[in-house]
Amino acid sequence: MSQQLIVLTTHEASYDDPIVLRAGETVVLSGRTDIWDGYTWIWATAKDGREGWIPDTLIEVHDGEVIAREDYSAVELTCFVGDVLTGLKSTNGWVWCLNDSGISGWVPSRNLKNK
Repeated sequence: MSQQLIVLTTHEASYDDPIVLRAGETVVLSGRTDIWDGYTWIWATAKDGREGWIPDTLIEVHDGEVIAREDYSAVELTCFVGDVLTGLKSTNGWVWCLNDSGISGWVPSRNLKNK
């Protein structure tokens, strides 16, 4: 998915030090869940102690342990109305975007439209 997107609504990153997971890494779940725009998000803690919301599709259970299926970073991208971004992938109502300065992060898909 590589597409040009225009920001319709300003988005400011929510967390200064968001959770980052590596594929195969063990994750601790708090039991907290949230439904956001129809998608399920789970509050998790990484090995390094950072916490945050992760998409429910990111994890699987192996031998009683919760494991990250792929690399994941909860970094959000601050962007402003009219910015043009490149959307690289999407999950659970968010799009991983790259701006003209080479900075990337998640932006809610509801804040974007195809260019």
